Amino acid sequence: MRRRDFLTAVSGIAAFSSSRVTAQTKLPVIGFMGAATPSAWAPWTASFGRRLNELGWVDGKTVKIEYRWAEGSEERYAQIGAELVKLHANVLVAVGGDSAKKATSTIPIVVALMADPVGTGLVASLARPGGNITGMSIQSPDLAGKRIEFLREALPALKRFAILTWVDYPGTVLEAGAVYAASKKVGLEVVTLSVHSASDIEPAFASFDPQLQALYVPPNLLMNTNRILVNKLALQHRLPTMHGFREYVDSGGLMSYGPNTASLFRRAAEYVDKILRGAKPEELPVEQPTEFDLVVNLKVAKAIGLELSPSFLARADQVVE
Repeated sequence: MRRRDFLTAVSGIAAFSSSRVTAQTKLPVIGFMGAATPSAWAPWTASFGRRLNELGWVDGKTVKIEYRWAEGSEERYAQIGAELVKLHANVLVAVGGDSAKKATSTIPIVVALMADPVGTGLVASLARPGGNITGMSIQSPDLAGKRIEFLREALPALKRFAILTWVDYPGTVLEAGAVYAASKKVGLEVVTLSVHSASDIEPAFASFDPQLQALYVPPNLLMNTNRILVNKLALQHRLPTMHGFREYVDSGGLMSYGPNTASLFRRAAEYVDKILRGAKPEELPVEQPTEFDLVVNLKVAKAIGLELSPSFLARADQVVE
């Protein structure tokens, strides 16, 4: 065999071997548990994906991201966790954390949004989670007092309001308790509107006492998925609404006070990066956001006939006009 033919043959064998090795190399799998729909979560998944790319994790090249969507169904959300466990995901990304925790006690879980992980028993402590769950806690019960403060400033005559409570979600139940405690201190009366599923939302509004002056909507999977419906019904009743995230205001709510959701998903990507590189979830403290925004929708204020004071609007970080 001539030298040129020999080198060509060797190169071919090497290329074939290399392609086999590449084909046989198994990419790490990220199981992404989407609670709503792809369109509803588009800004959040985009933020998550961009940060992963910046850290060297490109879907289909250096990592495989398996997206699953519950479309607002708690039952489906639990099924998603089980599906991703069967796919042998290296790490799960979720919100809330309860369904993911039920699905696995061994696969690392990064929760981008937890209402109160210590209070609900998801982790032992923020500094030392102690199990397979870590991520970002928004500490919703701690924010209840501030949200009540903003409601009172926007509505100086406020005496009585309702809280739309998904009673099957522990984080919301804890937040509702904090809302009651904060309201009692300032002499406000709170009425609970309990819901178990999306089908309960319209009947809850139909039972509204006309003396109610506002609606407090704790953020959770159910309200996130149905936020357009909730705000539509609130508008029909001319009820000012207080929410936990800017996305609810973009969907027709009056105002929100809380952290930037996209930035939480970006930080979740950084936690995933650390875990894929060998870190243990119990070694990663649960973080809390340090910046919170008050967002006000002037269009909604005008639609319900509410005139907000210049001093209140001056406190807003963002005003939607």
